[in-house]
Amino acid sequence: MKEPMKGNGGFWDVLKGGGLSPRIASMLGAPSAQQIAFVRSLTKGQRRPETLHVPLSQLRTAVFDLETTGFHYHYGDEILSFGAVKVDGEQSTGEYYYSLCKPACSVPERIVELTGITPEMVQDAPPLLQALREFMAFVDDRVLIAHGSAHDKAFLDVALWKTTKAHLGHRVLDTMMIAQKLEPGQRVSSLDEWLQAYDIPVTQRHHALEDAKMTAGLWKAMIGRLKDRNVITLGDLYGFLSKT
Repeated sequence: MKEPMKGNGGFWDVLKGGGLSPRIASMLGAPSAQQIAFVRSLTKGQRRPETLHVPLSQLRTAVFDLETTGFHYHYGDEILSFGAVKVDGEQSTGEYYYSLCKPACSVPERIVELTGITPEMVQDAPPLLQALREFMAFVDDRVLIAHGSAHDKAFLDVALWKTTKAHLGHRVLDTMMIAQKLEPGQRVSSLDEWLQAYDIPVTQRHHALEDAKMTAGLWKAMIGRLKDRNVITLGDLYGFLSKT
């Protein structure tokens, strides 16, 4: 595992080096301000048109998953953990990121049973802004991939807006949607079912990092099948998904 980026960097390093007086930095809330600016910078300009011409076999992606306190962000549910792995084309890079996140709401018992994440485990976990900063730094400008991405994308976007007043600017691909398009005869949708359909071993479910690793396996397995359908580039994939 390569360690995720730690510390605040940039502005905060200037502060520690004497660039700003502690009094002024305290008034400005320097660490939080720097973190917010950093995260916002990582949400911009991520939909470059030239990415559409990149072959899927060379596409730099970050496959991710979130565990949350529930399914309804508009009723106050929040992110509990982040998990992500980097994939270059059809090869995992061996780099991954995982972090618990301290929610402002309670962790329901049903979520404890589902994820194994207890209130005690998140009591001393990083706050949302810190976890977001590390996650966004890890995924950088890669195309994001998730299974049933609507849930993860919505929670991520809400978290970004809540902490930085920025929206997610990355392209997000959904392995569930791609799999259903490739195999229209398969009447399945869950990650477990698609993993079984592609003969990918199921390890630990409802753990953000383990789910991300298995979803990465699914994505890599689909690239060859997409090539057989003459879906070569990211642009080809969007066209393939848009066909009725």
